[in-house]
Amino acid sequence: MAGMKKILFIASHRLNRSPSQRFRFEQYIPYFIQNSFGCKLSPLVTEADDKVMYAEEKYFQKFLVIIKSFFRRLRNLRLASSYDIIFIQREAYLIGTTLFERSFKRSGAKIVFDFDDAIWLMNVSDVNKRFSWIKRPSKTAEIIAMSDMVIAGNSYLAEYARTYNPNVQIIPTTVDTDKFLPLKNSPVKDKVCIGWTGSHTTIKHFALAIPFLKELKKKYGDRIYFKVIGDSTYSLPELGIQGIKWNQDTEVLDLQEIDIGLMPLPDDVWSKGKCGLKSLEYMSLCIPPVISPVGVNSEIVQDGVNGLLAKTNQEWVDKISQLIESPELRRKIGLKGRETVVEKYSVNSQKDVYLNLFNKLLSESKK
Repeated sequence: MAGMKKILFIASHRLNRSPSQRFRFEQYIPYFIQNSFGCKLSPLVTEADDKVMYAEEKYFQKFLVIIKSFFRRLRNLRLASSYDIIFIQREAYLIGTTLFERSFKRSGAKIVFDFDDAIWLMNVSDVNKRFSWIKRPSKTAEIIAMSDMVIAGNSYLAEYARTYNPNVQIIPTTVDTDKFLPLKNSPVKDKVCIGWTGSHTTIKHFALAIPFLKELKKKYGDRIYFKVIGDSTYSLPELGIQGIKWNQDTEVLDLQEIDIGLMPLPDDVWSKGKCGLKSLEYMSLCIPPVISPVGVNSEIVQDGVNGLLAKTNQEWVDKISQLIESPELRRKIGLKGRETVVEKYSVNSQKDVYLNLFNKLLSESKK
């Protein structure tokens, strides 16, 4: 098609597999296509590879995945010069080399690098800790330095990136508010659902909630119950919790059952880089969030207005108690939360920001 510009998205996972990819760029692809950008996603890891990489042991099979993914990236390089923009999310390859990023740079395409975590720090899943030696988080600085544009998920990440590259833009992680819609007619319930959503890699953060959830259970008994989405292997019989698997088809429906959404985080350097996705999902559905005041969370949530911030165990108990006891407060904070997401953290609020940045980058290259 005449005038069509082309973007190659370089990422680790297939479409709809990774929350980072889904909420950072995948949900924008239809809009990019509508506006004369041809888009292709090139994932590094297949569904079969996934089962190997997150399994215990299977070291030889994991080595084979790394080899196979090397050849997948070689195929990308052969076609790289036919693209106007190569959009790299987090990294082009699973191990510590920047071979592919440097090769993409030489293709003549503009390099856009996107990241939404403090990925310059070591963070390896428990099942792959013995492979940490092949990772090299410091390569993040090298990728940033060679990029034509860097897109960071929040100001903390942007501050790090500007140490290595002056062209850093902030685009927050966003939710598609045309898809994430609150229930029109919420059913009258005799029990309040306190919920958390995440994955098997972030379930360790949910563990931070257990002490105050136990106190709340003692206080309210059968008036409350708990829901954990994202790790079907997680079980805590004491609190009646059996995790359920994340399911794309029922994602919104599963969340809509929740009356109070939780996002506890440790106050560490890695967490400061998080982009607040859990709280944004809750808020988009008019679910009042109670979250740790860590990193961007304190920018997203105004305490007592569109959500609640809790730091100490007693604060968690007190603030969740307020919401348990007042359906009206839940409704009021939930509506403000939805309003915040629509205005600042929705696809509709950011889609033209992306488009304008891409067009500006390409127009500058023609001068």
